[in-house]
Amino acid sequence: MIIDGREIAKKIKERVKNCCANCTRKPSVVAIMLGEDPSAEAYLRMLERTCKSVDFDYTLKRYETSLTEAELLKIIQENNEDPLIDGIIVQMPLPGHISEERVIMAIDPKKDLDGFHPLNAGRLFKGEKATRPCTPLAVMTIFDELEIDLNGKDIVVIGRSNIVGKPLAVMLMHKNATVTLCHSHTVDLASHTKKADIIIVAVGIANFLTSEMVSEKSIVIDVGMNELDGKLVGDVDFEGIKDQVQMITPVPGGVGPVTNAVLLLNLLENFGGICQ
Repeated sequence: MIIDGREIAKKIKERVKNCCANCTRKPSVVAIMLGEDPSAEAYLRMLERTCKSVDFDYTLKRYETSLTEAELLKIIQENNEDPLIDGIIVQMPLPGHISEERVIMAIDPKKDLDGFHPLNAGRLFKGEKATRPCTPLAVMTIFDELEIDLNGKDIVVIGRSNIVGKPLAVMLMHKNATVTLCHSHTVDLASHTKKADIIIVAVGIANFLTSEMVSEKSIVIDVGMNELDGKLVGDVDFEGIKDQVQMITPVPGGVGPVTNAVLLLNLLENFGGICQ
């Protein structure tokens, strides 16, 4: 079975739109970007389309890369204090003269749509209500939509980033999964993956997971996005694996569309008081 992320994203958007049918006002997202970057531009265009598809307000505030850190922090604070702004995204990476850590810390945790603020990370670790990073949330949402029971499952997560691997491992453990967190330096990685019920790959290396590393019982979730020979590919050798496993997400059309859609869930769940 090839998992259709676009169809899952469509269902999420329909639910969000229905939830906001009687909103007292439209939820509002502000994205802040310094300079120009093709990949960031593509992401923000997709974010704008996602917001508009459910009739949310979306504003892109673009500034020159010469903007000082103090000026950027002031802009963030102004958005924090604006009661009509429900979610803030500061597009990374930032110019070298600006501390990404200080910028993340400056965003009001209640408006932190990316879920990067340490307060949200700490709450997530403790199993408390928190804004969850969108990519791990997308993976968990895929499991929910497909009614895949994670209780007691042996799950291997390949990738230990603060954005995907680590928070995802925590979220899986909260569902009573047995999680092995691996990475590109793990010795004899196949000995872990071949035993796993579910393999989630977020290592950032094209075609990293190959057919020799999976079993017939495997469910494979590919979080990677890489450009190879002018094409967008994941971290999984999709063509080599798709007929050997139970389920698999493609790239594109798998985790990506769901990641954009669950950002809307973050907005509704954590920046509340909008829906009646």
